[in-house]
Amino acid sequence: MAKKKSKAAATPSRGSKKPRKKSASTNGNLSTGGSQRLQRVMASAGVGSRRECEIIIEEGRVEVDGQVIATLGTKVDPEKQKISVDGERLKVQRLQYFMLNKPPGIVSTASDPSGRLRVIDLIKTNLRVYNVGRLDQSSEGMILVTNDGELANRLTHPRYGVEKKYLVQVDGCPTKSALRQLEEGMYLAAEGKHKAVKAKAVQVKFVKRLKATSWLEIVLDEGRNREIRRLLARIGHKVRTLRRVAIGPLRLGDLPVGAHRELTLTELKSIRKAVESVSGRKKKAAKKKTTKKKSTRSSKASGSRSDSTSAATPDTRRKGTVIRPGKKKPKRAPAKKKVSKKKRKATNAGRRGAAAGKPIKKKKATARKKPRGKQR
Repeated sequence: MAKKKSKAAATPSRGSKKPRKKSASTNGNLSTGGSQRLQRVMASAGVGSRRECEIIIEEGRVEVDGQVIATLGTKVDPEKQKISVDGERLKVQRLQYFMLNKPPGIVSTASDPSGRLRVIDLIKTNLRVYNVGRLDQSSEGMILVTNDGELANRLTHPRYGVEKKYLVQVDGCPTKSALRQLEEGMYLAAEGKHKAVKAKAVQVKFVKRLKATSWLEIVLDEGRNREIRRLLARIGHKVRTLRRVAIGPLRLGDLPVGAHRELTLTELKSIRKAVESVSGRKKKAAKKKTTKKKSTRSSKASGSRSDSTSAATPDTRRKGTVIRPGKKKPKRAPAKKKVSKKKRKATNAGRRGAAAGKPIKKKKATARKKPRGKQR
């Protein structure tokens, strides 16, 4: 006889869990564990800022593999999936990050009508890149070049406050009080489109002194137009050489003048981490300031209210009295009149004498002396 097949393989045991069914995702073929967020891919492709890309997504103008995406936070793989905005396919570029040791005489603008040599002309790449921030034509040193719009915005925006270190050669030798003025801050006059504003250095160090010049190390967290030159001009020292040697955790090192190289993965992670940590610190500081302002306002308001109530209705409660809600305040007993020490002694002596049976002595009324008038 043929043995019957056991149903053990077909039906699971009581202790074993049933396999879960795969839930149909709302995004179809989109994987939640994709490499990048959709708005970030759009921003890096030049569609707009991240906030603008989020608005475009919420309006339903973006399609991924033929499906309309209207939810933020969707992750996509730009190399494998087809992304289109308003019916046009998105040309996703590979993100590149370069460090350049800018020589003096090079312009750090996107376009120059006079045809001068630009920073991006020194970078060997087929992609469309742009420099992060600016250096004056006569300045030199580190400048970053990339096509990552988000990182470029965070590195240049004063809200994130990424520190930049400069080596500056000036005429003469500034005093300690003059260097302290740079850290305390000074007002800079308006220049063209730029308004008058107060600028200051995060840190100023004296490096070395030569015969007619001296070297300083200056750290800034905001990059205003010709800020270092204008600050040093206020204290009476002209800039001869200005070289940027660091941006956040990135260091220029031994990179030759006019040469460039791509950032390593460790350098890229460190600069992104620095931007996030600085923005987090500034947000916390801003929150503390707002809470302090609110607390001071509330304390002032409560103080004024208490003063007004105390002036209108004085507190007549005795110490230790508990006033329950719904009950009237207890009336305070009228204050006793103050008695002088002499009267107090006289009354005490009279009481003791009355207790002992002695008569109480009364003071004799003395006639008041009349003031002497002029004799006629």
